[in-house]
Amino acid sequence: MTGGPGLYNRIDHATPSRSGPFQQAVLVKITTSDGITGWGECHAPAAPRVHKTVIEDMLAPVVVGQDARDVEPLWDRMYSTQRVRGYSSGFYTEAIAGVDLALWDILGKHAGLPLSRLLGGRYRDRIPTYTGVGGASMEALKENAQRAMEQGYGAVKMGLSKGPGTRDLARVAAVVDVVKGRGQLLLDSLGAYKLHEATVIGRELDRMGSIGWWEDVLMPEDTSNYPKLADALDVPIVAGEMLSNRFQFRDLFSQKAVDIVNPDVCRAGGITECRKIAILADAAAVLWSPHVSTGTAPYVSASVHLAASTPNCVIIEGGDKLAGPMGNVLLQQPLAFQPGFAIPSDRPGLGVEFNEKELAKITVG
Repeated sequence: MTGGPGLYNRIDHATPSRSGPFQQAVLVKITTSDGITGWGECHAPAAPRVHKTVIEDMLAPVVVGQDARDVEPLWDRMYSTQRVRGYSSGFYTEAIAGVDLALWDILGKHAGLPLSRLLGGRYRDRIPTYTGVGGASMEALKENAQRAMEQGYGAVKMGLSKGPGTRDLARVAAVVDVVKGRGQLLLDSLGAYKLHEATVIGRELDRMGSIGWWEDVLMPEDTSNYPKLADALDVPIVAGEMLSNRFQFRDLFSQKAVDIVNPDVCRAGGITECRKIAILADAAAVLWSPHVSTGTAPYVSASVHLAASTPNCVIIEGGDKLAGPMGNVLLQQPLAFQPGFAIPSDRPGLGVEFNEKELAKITVG
């Protein structure tokens, strides 16, 4: 339960689900008959063996033996083989994403072009990034936000009601005081609120100012109330990391339900599908920001290239994603991902080549 006062003490849907004190990902490696190797990745923080089984039993029979340059036709074949069974999201599109990234990597290497050039060119050479801040005490929270500003971030993100005991607007106000005039605060609630609650709290956020967005305020299924919330508040409303295909986003746009979307390239079908989502967003005058959760270098690099090659991308989830044991330490050549911005690689494809010896140290199965 949420443990909140009065009517807010109810089933807790917003506490982040974690599979344990570790991170997991599924890497996909495709090698063509003429020796080109492509790397892809599935967002798989939980039950990665499911993704592995989907790829081996359902997607490999569709892809093996085909021309790897037919990336988009192969995407449609993979998706269409199961759409009549309702497999249009979740594990299935996450598994498709892994194959799709690997195929784009192959195409880039075949053409001798980095992915962002292959997709039509770069609107920008540096992508702004944001990082998460937290703290057990108010003072620690403010110190972490201050440190992020000094490191070069123009935006920081924190949770609001992501779990019991985090519904304190005073914490939000404290961070706003730190970033005001220098950057923005992004908020994430993972579906913690009902419309009437979100409207009251959102008006408080409007008064604070310096709020860049409020993310996943309502449950993802609460599609009829998102347009009402977006219309009631000045603070930009964000949703999308919980969605998996362009058809779901099409419905979001048609209802004018959000100001910004944050699809996840390794959850929502890969580069092929996320690019279409970004184009749909642009046609609807909606901005977008790649959601980049736990994962490795293909995940990060694909997101950066896609961000650089789309006109309506404003920022990308950042932090120190490539500094840990699943980041640059696994690569033959590091990716440029610094505090405050990311730079798309100029190497062909995704620009990711693993050091197989280092990769073996953390590989299971």
